[in-house]
Amino acid sequence: MISERLTGALVIRTALAAETETIADLHVRARSAYCPDGLPQADFDRAEDWRACIERPDGHVLCAVAQGRIAGIASFRTPDGAPADTVRLFQFHVDPAHWRSGIGTALHQACVEEWQADGKRSAVLDVPADDARAQAFCARQGWIADPQNPPAEGGHHLFLRFAVPGK
Repeated sequence: MISERLTGALVIRTALAAETETIADLHVRARSAYCPDGLPQADFDRAEDWRACIERPDGHVLCAVAQGRIAGIASFRTPDGAPADTVRLFQFHVDPAHWRSGIGTALHQACVEEWQADGKRSAVLDVPADDARAQAFCARQGWIADPQNPPAEGGHHLFLRFAVPGK
């Protein structure tokens, strides 16, 4: 398990349960920046959901800390019913004030290192179909359209797959 990884002035570490409010606030800021119609009201109270993710024994929540503040978050685990060598990236957000600063790339690399250490061979995620910025970021990291899960016609999400490189 990654406990702390230094990348220049950036620290990537496991999130703490005491940080759920900060993480939930970052989640709302990031999603609000790419949701043109705003967030559903249910998305505004996410602290308890994030606490559950952090405390899940089979889950991982990493945070990127820049200059003493959480600037990025990633949540992943093997979903129920999935092959043991597959991980799902459920949430991946960088504070919009830090977009294009390298934090997302460093956080993604930390996720990949964790997946390698956990023996994962593939990762899956879904991104909003209308979020070109997120899709471009994923493509730069090596994510491709998931051939096992094509998007539904008129669907709101694209499903992507990542081949975790061997160590």
